[in-house]
Amino acid sequence: MIVDERITSYIHSLDQGNTQLLTQIEREARADLVPIIRQETASFLKVLLRMQRPKNILEVGTAVGFSALFMSEYAPADCRITTIEKYEKRIPIARENFRRAGKEDVITLLEGDATEILHSLTGTYDLIFMDAAKGQYIHFLPDVLRLLAAGGVLLSDNVLQDGDIIESRFAVERRNRTIHSRMREYLYALTHTPGITTSVLPMGDGLTLTVKGEDYEQTT
Repeated sequence: MIVDERITSYIHSLDQGNTQLLTQIEREARADLVPIIRQETASFLKVLLRMQRPKNILEVGTAVGFSALFMSEYAPADCRITTIEKYEKRIPIARENFRRAGKEDVITLLEGDATEILHSLTGTYDLIFMDAAKGQYIHFLPDVLRLLAAGGVLLSDNVLQDGDIIESRFAVERRNRTIHSRMREYLYALTHTPGITTSVLPMGDGLTLTVKGEDYEQTT
């Protein structure tokens, strides 16, 4: 927990909730221990969607489709969403959730490895939401920045690892050390790459909000 639990609970108490279907999908996901965005992250994303009013959204990491459906609910009516998922067991659940919501024509699910799919995509996106394997964020970044429109926003979730990011790698469990070092590398890249501006937010499990400037030059 990055923020005091009592503060987080109070913030949650102010939230007006989601649609009936989104609430049901959220309950199903949590019952099945499927990781989905935290309530305070969803609230922030809702405001961002209203401000940014994106026409094209790319999501890396579909899970069961909750985030994609959430974004579709609060984005403009003509917004189109492309989402990528590799885990075979979750793909049919996500597709069924898109069908339940009547969003099959709005949300396109691409199945497979995100590294390969990102490299094959063309065009640009106004908003990219990164919520996949945390150790792969740094590898996704070159293509993600290539695909992000000038003035577009990259939102990356779970970047502070419940506070473990501040620890020495030797204080982190051995099995998590690679993810820990890669996430630190990712945060450094976001905050030190010319042409992009990033804020690291202690919200949920940690968020970064990155804006791509007109002066950004692709180097890789």
